[in-house]
Amino acid sequence: MSKKIIRSPLFYVGDKFKLIKQLNNIFPSKIDKFIEPFCGGGSVFLNTNANEYIVNDIDKYVIKLHNFLLSYMDKEDLFFSIIKENIEKYHLSATYLGKNVPYELKYKFKKTYFAKYNKFAYTNMRRDFNHNKEDIMLLYMLIIYGFNRMIRFNSSGDFNLPVGNVDFNKNVENAIIDYFDNVKNKNILLYNLDFEDFLNNIDIKKNDFIYLDPPYLITFSEYNKNWNEYDELRLINTLDKLNKKNIKFAVSNILWHKNKYNCIFNEWAQKYNIINISSNYISYHDNTNKNSIEVLVKNY
Repeated sequence: MSKKIIRSPLFYVGDKFKLIKQLNNIFPSKIDKFIEPFCGGGSVFLNTNANEYIVNDIDKYVIKLHNFLLSYMDKEDLFFSIIKENIEKYHLSATYLGKNVPYELKYKFKKTYFAKYNKFAYTNMRRDFNHNKEDIMLLYMLIIYGFNRMIRFNSSGDFNLPVGNVDFNKNVENAIIDYFDNVKNKNILLYNLDFEDFLNNIDIKKNDFIYLDPPYLITFSEYNKNWNEYDELRLINTLDKLNKKNIKFAVSNILWHKNKYNCIFNEWAQKYNIINISSNYISYHDNTNKNSIEVLVKNY
């Protein structure tokens, strides 16, 4: 029987959930410390076997969300009771609880009825979170009910994602339960640093393994917008230094996307082992695959 693949309950844009089987077949069979400088939603570390996990993301809210979820791993009933209280407080739909959208609304707005039903409640919940940004439960619910389940803040630091045509359903419930079950057996250490600072701050040994899924230079998404050619050069220089120390790594990237070509990464990658990946890269703007060429580059 094949091992069950765990879906991150953050449903992160660019998540590697659909590629886990491919990655697991490529990663080393024995890993002491699994090190992930760009952890995102966490689907990779959740599905990788190792003795210890050291993960990082530069987005402070991504790390806050993971810390928040980890804090409830032995308090599942309390977690769901708070979720239920907030659903009732804001009058949100929740199909996992049987709180469905009225049939009349489903009939009138066949493709957008969740968004129509939850818009007012979602706006109130977003207002309350922006008033007190320490309420990470509200942030989590904003993501679950938000457009494409993204994490997005404006220049003033306020969460500004609009309501999505989704709600708290059985898939979300199952992802949370699976997350709690999975992390109970993992020794996880979380950091919130720039990737280079992170790697310089930890002790990496020969039996450790680093997996990197950085922002992609030639694609456009909220996650990638602050990544530039300088960062790409920092990345490949850092990887060359790791290679000189005989530290195993694998790095994901996109070489070609919508007539754009990443020559910096491709030229660098020629000295290592390049593996073509069945890409699942989809832009959140149009939700279509754009003939991307996705690769995994490894030094072992």
